[in-house]
Amino acid sequence: MSKELLSNKSRKKGSKIMSRKIAIPTVGDQVNPHFGRSEAFTLLTIEDQKVTSQEIIATADYKHQHEGIAQLLKSKKVETVICGGIGPGAIAGLENAGIEVLRGASGSVISVAESYAAGTFVSTSTVCNHHHHDHGHGHHDQSCGHHHQGGHSCGHH
Repeated sequence: MSKELLSNKSRKKGSKIMSRKIAIPTVGDQVNPHFGRSEAFTLLTIEDQKVTSQEIIATADYKHQHEGIAQLLKSKKVETVICGGIGPGAIAGLENAGIEVLRGASGSVISVAESYAAGTFVSTSTVCNHHHHDHGHGHHDQSCGHHHQGGHSCGHH
């Protein structure tokens, strides 16, 4: 029998997740709204619809390093990342590592984790569409919504 990722879209409300490790980008005890700027992630183990353990890992050295953060999370056995805003490069890095990405989270990390565990978290299709120009990961030629400095050809400056 093949192992299949449990997607929030395919899970019915109230269905059980036997055991799953999730990661949430964190600032204090809140979901960091910008995945790529996260200096920490909270790793949580979900068992039988409950959060059974949590650990905070520092990721400041991985800011805007899509493959690096994906590999770090994979090495920690993370199966799902739940985040607020996230760019297309980070999504691709995580998905290439076999990590499910759920978007649109906000509020406290524990309440987001509990809603996921209960099967009530609803992922959105939100993709982070702005750049702050303090990182050099080279995907500024992609279509985007707005910028904080000029110099791009998408027409939103």
